[in-house]
Amino acid sequence: MSEIVVVGSFTARPGKQAEAAEAFKALVEPTHREEGCILYALHQGVDDPRRLAFVERWASRELLDAHIASRHIQEILDRAEELFGDSGDIVVYEPLTGGDTKKGSIAAHAAG
Repeated sequence: MSEIVVVGSFTARPGKQAEAAEAFKALVEPTHREEGCILYALHQGVDDPRRLAFVERWASRELLDAHIASRHIQEILDRAEELFGDSGDIVVYEPLTGGDTKKGSIAAHAAG
């Protein structure tokens, strides 16, 4: 099991910005309590506030899969079409090393 990074990017439907942001904010606290959650950080677009993105670190793919299967995530997935249409993009990454370790790694940066 190796650590993974997830980036999820979504654009709220017109008129759904506040509702989408609140729905995503509600995911943060329960996710922080999940086994394997190292980082789960929600961001909002500066130039387009309808854009919402999660940057996540998980201890393993298996623990990410358990997160995706959790009730709070399944509930928001049931509302994804209503809030975001087909704008969602979720990509799972594994870290690649290079350059200055502190600046080239989310894990190293977060460590200290």
